[in-house]
Parts: sequence; C-alpha cells; structure tokens
Amino acid sequence: MTKVGPARIEALYRYPVKGLMPEPLENVVLTPLQTLPFDRAYAIENGPGPFDPAKPRHVSKIHFVMLMKNEELATLHAEFDDKTSTLVIAKAGVEIARGDLRTEAGRNRMEDAIAKVVTSGLRGRPRIVSSPGHSFSDVAAKCVHVINRQSIESLSTMLGANIDARRFRPNLVIDGLEPWSELGLIGKRLRSNGGTVLEVFKRTQRCAATNVDPETGVRDLKIPSFLLKTLGHSDFGVYARVIDGGSIGIGDTFEITG
Repeated sequence: MTKVGPARIEALYRYPVKGLMPEPLENVVLTPLQTLPFDRAYAIENGPGPFDPAKPRHVSKIHFVMLMKNEELATLHAEFDDKTSTLVIAKAGVEIARGDLRTEAGRNRMEDAIAKVVTSGLRGRPRIVSSPGHSFSDVAAKCVHVINRQSIESLSTMLGANIDARRFRPNLVIDGLEPWSELGLIGKRLRSNGGTVLEVFKRTQRCAATNVDPETGVRDLKIPSFLLKTLGHSDFGVYARVIDGGSIGIGDTFEITG
C-alpha cells in the first residue's frame, strides 16, 4: 500500500552546467513553471551543434557532452557562483579552471579544461552555450526531477550494490514513500509544509548515464537494462512542475494530494 505522506526532503541538488556533477543545496526558492534557479542554465555542445542562443529551443541531449557518452565528466567537481556567473572546476581536489561564463575568455578556459579531461566521444571542440531563461533539461518542460530514497534502497538490494542517488541526477531526493510508489503519482500533487506545490506529470526513463559511478567515473552497473529485465520498464524517478512557488529546504515535508 502506498504511503501518502508526509515525505521528507533528504537532499537538494542543482546542475548549473548540464553533464557536470551536481551542487548540493540546503534550501532553494522555487518559482511556478520554472526549474531550480540556474539548473542546467548552461550546456557543453559536443562539437558543432544545432543550439541557437538567439532562438533557444529544446534539443536532444545527444548534441551535448554528457555522462551517457562521456563518463570522465564524473571526475570533475564543479562550483558555480550565481552573482558572478563564475564556474570553478576541480579534479582530484585540485582546481583546473575558473571562468566567468558570461565572457568569451571565461568560456574558453572552461572549454580547454573540459577538452583535456574528456578523452572519448568528442566530435569537435566543446562549446559552452546558454540563453537567458533557457534550461537544458532532458525534457522540454521546465520542471523539477524527484527521486525516492526507498526506491534507491530497493534497487540497491536488487543489484547487490550501494547505489548513489546522484546517479539519477535528481533535484529532490525524498524520503518516506513506499518503494517505487512515486511512479504511480502522475497527476498527483506534492504540497510542502511551507505551501510550495509540485505536480507530478511524467516518469523518468533512464539512460546509460546511470551506469556511471558519480565518484569514480567508472561504468560499473547496467541499471536501465536491469530495470527493463526485472520490472518491465526502465523508469526511475519522476518529473514535477512547480504549481505554487516558495522556499523549500532539507528536512521540509510533503503531503501527497489530488
């Protein structure tokens, strides 16, 4: 039987640059029909690509440097400063590049560093792209990606491995629901104790990016194929739209309604 709440926010993450590892957050202010602030605000084109900053539109992730094809990205630690648009990337605890992504010089420094780290699957010089207000999510809708801690624990048991939540690139990790019950929440709403409301609209179909260990960059599991073979689908996690905005933080609770 599905537990209907309360569910607790265990972790919050954002991804200022699509493909790079997440930044953990303590709290964040959500705006209706928007992503987390600066979530996937930048992406790294894999050589010449179709994205036009003057006419931004959703394009497939295959055009970008990403974990599904470029697992070396997992070895990079990234920090982004909202106020200065400065990105810092480090490898093995050592800073390797820093740059203001609003400037050509800053982007060039980051692109040079990424080209040295990503040694497989590049189709040309990487290019950092962005457009005001655009998000490079895997889905066209501006939304929040939610996964369930109990589903992670269940999958860990099934695989006989300790699964890191970051494999699934979540924005919110929620604790307190029955395993796999989030997949049945399409059309339901999650209302936080502070009044923020999310509406679940789509299950997340997983790709090979989840096979990469976020600490080592090693492809050590085959999660989508295992899900398909075992459960008959490759879904893990859900997408939700922000209906009523507000501040949310670690430890906040959600009730499921609707």
